[in-house]
Amino acid sequence: MSDDGLPVGETAARLGLTVRTLHHWDEIGLASPAARTRAGYRLYTDADLERLRRIVVYRELGLDLDAIRAILDEPGGDVADQLRVQRAQLAQRIAQLNDLDDDLARMIEAQERGILLSDDEQREIFGPDWNTEWPAQAREAYGQSTQWQQYAERAASRSAGDWAAVTEAMTAFEAELGAAVDAGATPGDAVSNSLVERHRTLLSQFFPVTRQMQVCLGRMYVADPRFSAHYDAVRPGLAVWLSRAIDESARAAGIDPDTATWQ
Repeated sequence: MSDDGLPVGETAARLGLTVRTLHHWDEIGLASPAARTRAGYRLYTDADLERLRRIVVYRELGLDLDAIRAILDEPGGDVADQLRVQRAQLAQRIAQLNDLDDDLARMIEAQERGILLSDDEQREIFGPDWNTEWPAQAREAYGQSTQWQQYAERAASRSAGDWAAVTEAMTAFEAELGAAVDAGATPGDAVSNSLVERHRTLLSQFFPVTRQMQVCLGRMYVADPRFSAHYDAVRPGLAVWLSRAIDESARAAGIDPDTATWQ
């Protein structure tokens, strides 16, 4: 440092700032170098450096430049009040970050577990036949898919009450399916097409389900003994009926169910 002051580059390096920042603060009159070399280059004096150090401290505390200017240039102002306001804002931000951390923790757990319920809660909500290993098996099979990620994102925000409501809606719908078949509804008629669309809407509570995906699920209802047993317990033959109804609804929408794929 010369007797007159410190050049801009050295000042920036000493305070951990950029030369551009110092130029900006100079331009807005927040911190300007008081001295000049004979060649006209700016030099920061000891007093300038002290002001800059105070600016750096207040900026690290989160104060904006206008607030910093008010503290430095209005001796009669109450610095403590300014800092109290900043502290209150910081406390609010900390609370927001804590909430975000909680949300992220639930998202991580949902990606890993699928359903954020204890085994007892799962059996109580989904019924005694529910296998608590199914979510883990589903993650093992589909954990890298977009649909699993969407499922987990939604599951992260669901409470036990939310899952109970979803289960009740599905149970009521399945009973309605059985009643429709008993009443003579056939795959492809208006009643069955309406039920198929409602079925897709209900499934989309977990992840967006396209008609092609629904066709693939319909095949699984017949091919997988767990699903066929579930639907046939509502009404004998319901698994096959629902699969055919889904196929006919897809066909009416211009989709060949025989060639539909998971997309």
